[in-house]
Amino acid sequence: QVQLVESGGGLVQAGGSLRLSCAASGRSFSSYTMGWFRQAPGKERELVAAISWRGGSTYYADSVKGRFTISRDNAKNTVYLRMNSLNPEDTAVYYCAAKRAAGLLRPYDYWGQGTQVTVSS
Repeated sequence: QVQLVESGGGLVQAGGSLRLSCAASGRSFSSYTMGWFRQAPGKERELVAAISWRGGSTYYADSVKGRFTISRDNAKNTVYLRMNSLNPEDTAVYYCAAKRAAGLLRPYDYWGQGTQVTVSS
């Protein structure tokens, strides 16, 4: 089992950048596929980005391609989401998630508590 704690959210102006971090505790972090999801008010939770256990494969939602970058540091048990060129549509609670099964898409087994990202226009 793994516990996940997100940080780095906040308020930023449109066009700005943020970097989210997700610190994992527990064994075998390097064996987990990691993902970042987001959920805006009144909308379903969506997968934004994901990265395979060694970082060799990544996935990005069309809405964030070219603006967001997911990365991981297995030595630090941490996964990151660098978000550039933010716009108000990126406003949401961002969740870190982990899974043991192969593949980058759903379902994920473990979730963090979320961190709020608000982009002002």
